[in-house]
Amino acid sequence: MTTGASGLGSRLVSADWLAEHLGDPKVRVIEVSSASEDTAYREGHVPGAAWWYWKAALWHPTDREFTSSAAMARRLGALGVTADTTVVLYGRPVQFGMYAFWTLTMCGHRDVRMLDGSITRWKAEGRPLFQETPVFKPAAYVPTPREESSRMGRDAVRAGLGKAGRVLLDVRTPEEYSGQRVTGPGGFDHGAERAGRIPGAVHLFFRELLNDDDTFKSPQEMGRLLRGVGVIPEAGETVVYCRLSHRASLAWFAMRYLLGYQEVKVYDGSWTEWGSIVGFPVER
Repeated sequence: MTTGASGLGSRLVSADWLAEHLGDPKVRVIEVSSASEDTAYREGHVPGAAWWYWKAALWHPTDREFTSSAAMARRLGALGVTADTTVVLYGRPVQFGMYAFWTLTMCGHRDVRMLDGSITRWKAEGRPLFQETPVFKPAAYVPTPREESSRMGRDAVRAGLGKAGRVLLDVRTPEEYSGQRVTGPGGFDHGAERAGRIPGAVHLFFRELLNDDDTFKSPQEMGRLLRGVGVIPEAGETVVYCRLSHRASLAWFAMRYLLGYQEVKVYDGSWTEWGSIVGFPVER
């Protein structure tokens, strides 16, 4: 994607934009990883990027809940980030950066952006990779109140089943949506007690919104794909889910920030929760 991917104020920045701003002290880059070890990061990352393991950085240490704004403020401050810093995220894989974006917006950081194409496009273009772990001078970061208007819980999802004015969008693999598996193809099938989908949910695999190099497709193409499965912004609210909300947060980002949909929420618990709750309906 190229439209809107380079200018200041855009939530999506290009590799060119980031390369031009790597030396800017008001910009901090963070790699967000699905792996609990930083092996891939140490083999090569965007110059100056910090490293986060998604669960340790974004979740409460014991509860299945997001980290508090105060804890996030301490984590950001340790990286030299202030409330005025532009934080640029990328994921390994791409959807984990999107999940961090969603979390940081709920924690109230004003200027969070995503690197279009993540590390995939950066490497494909032959851009420099560093092995060194940067050291940052800590900064004071004052936490702000949480803003969770983009988040929806299980009870609100259930209360809206079958009601006009809401579309449920499942962005998992076709195998997960059809009930063949509870996680994507390959590997141990785990993550919920039952397979299937939330009743009435329409389907669009999240990878359909991306090009092969992890950049977003054009707004026109993404809009066509979403409308093709019945996700029409004029029709009301869209609630998007996957298995753990990583893929859902990518679709939410695309709809909210690249297509301008106003009424989009992520069902936080997604299938790992819904597929294990006693008494909640499942469709196949």
